[in-house]
Amino acid sequence: MKLLKVLYIQVLIGIVLGIVVGWLFPGFHETAKLISETFINMIKMVIAPVIFFTIVSGIAGAGNLKQVGRIGVKSLIYFEVITTIALIIGLVVANVVKPGVGITYTATANSKVQQYSEQAAAIHWGEFFAHIVPSNMIEAFAKGDMLQVLFFSVLFAIGLTMMGQQGKSLLHSFEKINQVLFNVLKIIMKLSPIGAFGGMAYTIGRFGFGSLALLGKLLATFYITGILFVFVLLYAVCKWYGINLWRLLGYIKAEILVVLGASSSEAVLPSVMQKLTAAGCEKEVVGLVIPTGYSFNLDGTTIYLSMSVIFLAQVFNIPLSLGQQLTVLGILLLTSKGAAGVTGSGFIVLASTLTALKVIPLEGLALLIGVDRFMSEGRAIINFIGNTVAAVIIAKSENAIDWPTYKRVVEGKPHLLD
Repeated sequence: MKLLKVLYIQVLIGIVLGIVVGWLFPGFHETAKLISETFINMIKMVIAPVIFFTIVSGIAGAGNLKQVGRIGVKSLIYFEVITTIALIIGLVVANVVKPGVGITYTATANSKVQQYSEQAAAIHWGEFFAHIVPSNMIEAFAKGDMLQVLFFSVLFAIGLTMMGQQGKSLLHSFEKINQVLFNVLKIIMKLSPIGAFGGMAYTIGRFGFGSLALLGKLLATFYITGILFVFVLLYAVCKWYGINLWRLLGYIKAEILVVLGASSSEAVLPSVMQKLTAAGCEKEVVGLVIPTGYSFNLDGTTIYLSMSVIFLAQVFNIPLSLGQQLTVLGILLLTSKGAAGVTGSGFIVLASTLTALKVIPLEGLALLIGVDRFMSEGRAIINFIGNTVAAVIIAKSENAIDWPTYKRVVEGKPHLLD
């Protein structure tokens, strides 16, 4: 009975119940969607203030502005290298396994394809970086635009640091407010089993298992590639920095299960920031790396995008030369970054990539619509693990981690993943 009081066990039960209810009572999917969305909205409610107060208290508390700039540059370089490798892995695996060979295209769900292509046409990728600067600070918080909140938070922290001793009282108040927000988060996370139940019941009830049969090879290929990415590439990077990946995954296992159930890595953003800070990583590192990573370090999404382009080329029997595949790589390096500010952006980014490539028919997206929800859990989990690993690695490289605390909190107790 003690196990039933453990959060990740409760979330696991919620996921299993969600699958059973979605399978037996598919008509429940609309209600299940409301349950899932309500839980995610409760998390989103605290994301912007948590980012703001964590970054301000971290940067202003440390007072080391040079370190902040160094962390920012180091993070972006790390993100670019890892996501490029993820794109290459996706392209190589899709070429070797050939998940699209033998699948016949049938024109379905073209109205949705039209909707995605219109949204893709409306996105001007050159304006992405300009969008980081908010025209209205209140609006940025109201919309929950992570990059805009991050930008304002860093500037506010610098301004507060420039006040010296005069700013200490305000900083102290911010730290107390942040503690309150994390207490609110603890309350919300107690509801995560219900949120996971709703998310899984919606997925199974709405899309069923039927679509898995047709595109099972693509789905299996994507998940196997994701597993190899985490347990080969990220494992090697962690090994290089003396970090035990298994222990780290054991430490965040409850969050991984919440992401699986909710199909959204945003659902655990404040929680993982709190956990990494509790594990000895300095606030300014966690506050900068995690929100930035959620925009620029989308490893699971980049694997999905590169694999999907090759998959559609195989379905339409369009051989892509090495030069064309390198063009795909170049386009995706740009368009995948634009996924940051767009909700449910995978299809929109894919549509914009196919439009830029001008070789593969856009209508092929209809094939992926039915199975996309089953791939979104994988994308979200890989994105989440990738960003957690990034935060710990960058903290370690900056000597911005209390190593004895990390060892005690993360590696001090045996985990089920060992």
